[in-house]
Formats: sequence, structure tokens, C-alpha cells
Amino acid sequence: MASAALRDTRRRIRSVEAIKKITRAMELIAASRIPKAVARVNASKPYTAKLIEVIETVGGASTGGASHMLLEQRPVQTVGVLVVAADRGLAGAYSSNIIRMAEQAMIEQRNAGRDVVLYTVGKTAQAYFRYRNYRIERAWLGVTDTPGYGDARSIANTVMDAYGEGEIDELQAFFTTFRSALTQTPTSFRLLPIVPPEGTGDRPSVTYEFEPSPREILDRLLPRYVEATAFNMLLEASASEHSARRRAMKAATDNAEELIR
Repeated sequence: MASAALRDTRRRIRSVEAIKKITRAMELIAASRIPKAVARVNASKPYTAKLIEVIETVGGASTGGASHMLLEQRPVQTVGVLVVAADRGLAGAYSSNIIRMAEQAMIEQRNAGRDVVLYTVGKTAQAYFRYRNYRIERAWLGVTDTPGYGDARSIANTVMDAYGEGEIDELQAFFTTFRSALTQTPTSFRLLPIVPPEGTGDRPSVTYEFEPSPREILDRLLPRYVEATAFNMLLEASASEHSARRRAMKAATDNAEELIR
């Protein structure tokens, strides 16, 4: 009897040790990906900042207030919701936090009498909303680990086409902002229509002459801005996911060590 209990204990110890090795390996992999992900986030910000500066200049009063379809404010009857979660699990509450935030916003929109069109990035978001019988207009899979600019362009083109054709009157994006290795914040952001940035007041007033016309410049610039913003959201979410997974796997490794002792 004692021998059987001993064998069972040893078997459990071996099982926990195997789990510990797996979680430790996953922790190290996630930790190795964080610096590159953070570097990509930081590298993408100057481009977006310069786009905002140029849009501010082109759309400002000095140009006569050039307009564009993506800047058009209209009554909101249908809201697009873009949810950026993870393709893989084992990242603690990373995906569930942003999914719950988005779902609550969708419920509020429907209670206000508006229709909702759902777009998802990541398998966890797709699985969650599909299981609950939400209709997903478009899903992007396999992009959250190392997102590329092509992924952002696909997302941007899809939502801009929907906005241009009147299928949605507004697009709310839900993603996780990377603050630090220990802090990641679920964030909501209205991507469409684009809100013209306000002047910061710290740049000198300059009169510009444009060639081609301001409207033609906006035609080219604003879609690039939506693409760059979508790319920045994907990068922020990716860095957040790797950080959350590292913490979750470290906690699992520590728990396994406690069980072995």
C-alpha cells in the first residue's frame, strides 16, 4: 500500500517537473521577444507623429479647411468594433480583459439602438465571439505574434471600405497599450472618422503652398494614417501579449516549484 502511494507521489512529481520545464521554456521565449516587440513599437511612433503633423497642416485653417471622406462626421447608426486580442492562450488575463471591454461597449451600443459590425484580430477573440453567436464580419488570424505592415494594411483597407460605403458610421478599436513590462492597459480608440488633430501651439505659424492641392494630399495621406495607426495598435498589442505571457509563465513556474518542495 505504501509502495503504491510512493509510486503515485513520484509520478506526480515527475509530471509537475515536466510542466515546470515547459512553462520555464515559454517564459524565456516570451522574454526574448519583448525587447524586439518594444523596439518596433518605439520605431513606429515617429512616422505616425509626422503624419499627424502633416495632416494638421494640410487640414488647418491656412489651407481653407480641406475636407475628406474619412474626416466626415455623420449620424451614427452602425458602429464597427475592432477587437485586437491574441492568437494563443497562456497569457493570463490579457485577452479576456480586452474582450470583456469590447463586449461591454457592444452591449451599450445595442442598448442605444445602434447596430454593431464586429471585426476580430486573433483566434481568442474569434473563438469567444463565435461561441456566443456574434456575427463576425471579418477575422484576421496568425498575425498577433509578429504583426507586419501588410496585416495593418489589410485591416485598414477593410474598415475604410466599410466606412466609405456606409456600412459603418464609426469604428471603435479595442487593443492593449504597452506601458512597461509590468503594465499593459486595455484601451479603446475611435479610429474612424478621423478626428483632425489640434495644433499643439509649440510650432511656429508658417504659410504653405501645396502641390498638388490639399484635397489630393489628404486623399493620399489619410489612408496611410489609418494604416499606420492600425499597425501601431498591432505592435502595442503584440508587446503587451509577450509581456503578459512572460508573467503568466513565470507564475506557473513558481507554482510548480512550490508543489515540488
